[in-house]
Amino acid sequence: MAGIYIHIPFCRQACNYCNFHFSTSLKLKDELLAALHKEIELQKDYLSGESIETVYIGGGTPSLLPVSDIQKLFDSILENFKIDTLKEFTLEANPDDLTKAYLQELRTTNIDRFSIGVQSFRDADLRYMNRAHNAQEADYAIKAAQDAGFTNLSIDLIYGVPGLSDKDWTNNLAKIKELDIPHFSSYALTVEEGTALHHNIRTKKTAPVNAEQAATQFEILTEQADLMGYEQYEISNLAKPGHRAIHNTNYWLGKPYLGLGPSAHSFDGNTRRWNIANNALYIKSLLLENKLSYEEEILTKEQQLNEYIMTSLRTSWGCDLSHITTKWGSDYLTQIMKDTQQFIEQDKMVLKDNHLLLTIKGKLWADRIAGELFI
Repeated sequence: MAGIYIHIPFCRQACNYCNFHFSTSLKLKDELLAALHKEIELQKDYLSGESIETVYIGGGTPSLLPVSDIQKLFDSILENFKIDTLKEFTLEANPDDLTKAYLQELRTTNIDRFSIGVQSFRDADLRYMNRAHNAQEADYAIKAAQDAGFTNLSIDLIYGVPGLSDKDWTNNLAKIKELDIPHFSSYALTVEEGTALHHNIRTKKTAPVNAEQAATQFEILTEQADLMGYEQYEISNLAKPGHRAIHNTNYWLGKPYLGLGPSAHSFDGNTRRWNIANNALYIKSLLLENKLSYEEEILTKEQQLNEYIMTSLRTSWGCDLSHITTKWGSDYLTQIMKDTQQFIEQDKMVLKDNHLLLTIKGKLWADRIAGELFI
């Protein structure tokens, strides 16, 4: 089974840390939605007729869209893809958009899961990140969604924010249990080049990010999540039993997916494709030229193995050595095991039931370790 991701590239205001493709102007909204419908039609054969298991509308801020626009997108998917096996339909939302009226309208759609961009329950953190909502609105949005009958919720939280003490971070995590949220994603604040945050830190207009603080708060995250009964099934994703995000889990399992919208990525098992990251050119290509503007890469055998190493090491089930032998051959496995030994000796990895797993210490070095194991 496959998944569909739809990128809505509009936001009310720019978060200073974000390097995703988006615009704070809604001027091209109607034209872009028309182009999305055209892309859905043109891409109906990309997944080779596979049934769609998940639909995820992300961004940007999809909750800026009227419910009627969201329903029309789903209707287009319904017309062009097999969705009789649909298990999860997620909408990303900002807290300030989730009013009671909007939530009641969304109850008439097939959406059954929200990913709410809370980021923090502290106003000081939200101001630092230039978020559009405050802590009170975050609390309200979660409770309003639950009152409207949406129980399958996920929220995002960011740690390592300057001024966020370890006690504050622990209180943020405690709020998840208090609100009975079944899933959450948690990321260290990252300073990406070209963002407002990068500029503000470089010009000393705002406090810099402290890597040691982030590492300590990651360890607090792991410890507190376990105490609260959440499984850290991927380094940045944690869930109560039975509440893993199906869509994201399928990414890590290497299942095919179709990405729709400007800058969206797709994967069919052998190739990766990414759409042009420009709203006006995306619209022009589809509405005036009746074609999709994208770039594509055919993955080599080694690239596919490296991607498997990168994604599987981030998960609780780890890197399956039998799978590597079966799909890529014993010579590659021999090389990987040789390179792995140093990390096992450093207590950053363990070998268990023929799977390579990162320890808590190793998770802090996940990208670097994976890079060292690449073929």
